[in-house]
Amino acid sequence: MYIFIATAAPAALIVLWGIMLYNRFVRFRAMIEEAWSGIDVHLKQRHDLVPNLVATVRGYADHENQTLTAVTEARNRCMTAGGPQEAAVAESFLGQALGNLFALSESYPQLKADAGFRQLQEQLASLEDNIQNARRYYNGTVRQMNVAVDSFPSNIIAGIFKFSRADYFELEDAAQRAVPAVQF
Repeated sequence: MYIFIATAAPAALIVLWGIMLYNRFVRFRAMIEEAWSGIDVHLKQRHDLVPNLVATVRGYADHENQTLTAVTEARNRCMTAGGPQEAAVAESFLGQALGNLFALSESYPQLKADAGFRQLQEQLASLEDNIQNARRYYNGTVRQMNVAVDSFPSNIIAGIFKFSRADYFELEDAAQRAVPAVQF
């Protein structure tokens, strides 16, 4: 009887430990999904703002079709991106295109003075801050998951239940990391 209790207690502790680790991975996965949802909301707001920017600029600089087309194409690419890595690449191109759009506005004083255009710039600047904060939260939750997946002994439970590393939401290179120039 005492032998049974002596062997059952450690086995029960191991099972309890496994359950706790499994639940930890489930919590991390839920946090990552929640964090990505937050990023997705801000990116959608950004994407919804782009057509208004393009329409405003087109009213003042209709002959700048190449820049306007590049912004529209970059937005469309963002709208169809799937997952953090693809979204990061697409958002980088949109950031560059928006930077070019705002650089273009420097050549048009009437556009720069337009109250609607300034308001759109302010909204974009605010959204960029929100996206940056949401990205930090997302990447923090991804880091927690990845550390747990790679660390011993939790990597045993991760392997058994097929929990894997998550992708960070990062911009590709230093030039793409620059926030679009929003000048007032």
